[in-house]
Amino acid sequence: MNCSPLVGLRNQIPTSGEQFSLRARSSLSEQQREKLVECFEQGMGSKAVAKALSVSKHAVRSLYRRFQLHGRLCLVEKPTKQQYSFEIKKEVVQRHLAGETKMDLAREFGLSSDQLVTSWSWERRKGGDEALKPKPKGRPKGSAAPKPLTEEEKLRRRIARLEAENAYLKKLRDLRNQGRA
Repeated sequence: MNCSPLVGLRNQIPTSGEQFSLRARSSLSEQQREKLVECFEQGMGSKAVAKALSVSKHAVRSLYRRFQLHGRLCLVEKPTKQQYSFEIKKEVVQRHLAGETKMDLAREFGLSSDQLVTSWSWERRKGGDEALKPKPKGRPKGSAAPKPLTEEEKLRRRIARLEAENAYLKKLRDLRNQGRA
């Protein structure tokens, strides 16, 4: 396979009949990813491939790490985002801090990327084991409905409102009297 540059692919706009299947948050098209994997299989490294195909070094390096982890399966997109339990995260982080490599841990636990180990380790360093626990999803629930007012509280509020209204009317009367004088 020839690993020559894919000229103009980055700026190509699909026509109505074409389908562009881009991964979320990826600057590489499906065709570019396939070409990159073919180059990886030939033994080329991420920097050489990025330069040869004139694509982002970061995107190529990310794909290369997934290729090292999963082989050609790195091209298969999973339908949903994988979620990992607190126990798995905790064990992975403990073993990583004990000296095991991110890549070995990612292979053993079937992680989608070795970068998960890095982010989990960082979260644990920052917030302890609690930071690895799942966070509630979605919008937080609002406060409970206010308790119904007692008869006494209703009367207190009515008195306060009437006193304020009375004070307003007195002030208005005084201002009108000043204007006449």
